[in-house]
Amino acid sequence: MAAPISKLFSSSSSIPTPTSLRSSSIPSSPPIESISVVCNPKKPLKDSSKSLLASVATSRRDLIGGIALASVILKRPSVSEAREVEVGSYLPPSPSDPSFVLFKATPKDTPALRAGNVQPYEFILPPTWKQIRIANILSGNYCQPKCAEPWVEVKFEDEKQGKVQVVASPLIRLTNKPNATIEDIGSPEKLIASLGPFVTGNTFDSDELLETSIEKHGGQTYYTYTLETPFALTGSHNLAKATAKGNTVVLFVASANDKQWSSSKKTLKAMLDSFQI
Repeated sequence: MAAPISKLFSSSSSIPTPTSLRSSSIPSSPPIESISVVCNPKKPLKDSSKSLLASVATSRRDLIGGIALASVILKRPSVSEAREVEVGSYLPPSPSDPSFVLFKATPKDTPALRAGNVQPYEFILPPTWKQIRIANILSGNYCQPKCAEPWVEVKFEDEKQGKVQVVASPLIRLTNKPNATIEDIGSPEKLIASLGPFVTGNTFDSDELLETSIEKHGGQTYYTYTLETPFALTGSHNLAKATAKGNTVVLFVASANDKQWSSSKKTLKAMLDSFQI
């Protein structure tokens, strides 16, 4: 008669026996993988043993495969990271000019749109531009639906041509009148005096304002600006367009440095003109 398997394991010098398992009141239960240590290599394995080993091998392969798959999933870029590709790969051509693509903001794009604090807006872009991720502290995500300070909605850029961004400001920051129009807030000069730092990225001097104009589209009034800003973080040349709707003033900003401006000012101007809510 073959010796009980517990005795075989207790006599094996290569497999240490825990003190807790030496008690006669607790029978030894060796792990399945340890069976291979006491098998006689000169005797063929029984079918049940072959099935057991095959099952263990399959489980190990499945585990390794699962770990590999999990590592791929974890490395997959987020939606915001995936958007850092040329916009022409996912945005439709502009109906007014097929050389541009059309960006229409929807609630899935920003926290403020989901909260209803900003009305959907749109503008055109060259297809080679890329959308840039907005840091959480700048996106307004942490303060919706009641933000006290302006935040950045979306941002796009091209190294050779410049960048554009949409900045939103709570209406209460500029006027106490609810649902005020941009005319209720004041003149173009008064508005840019308040929002100028969000155009330049640092400070604003009224001497940097070169030109202003007032436009109307579909019953909505827009203030437009041309600025020369030599000390701005956004660039030495800035174009801006602002309007008010609901609880928010929305500001579209197109920026470029001197090198970019010489070749891209017409493109930036076209993008500015296309902005509307």
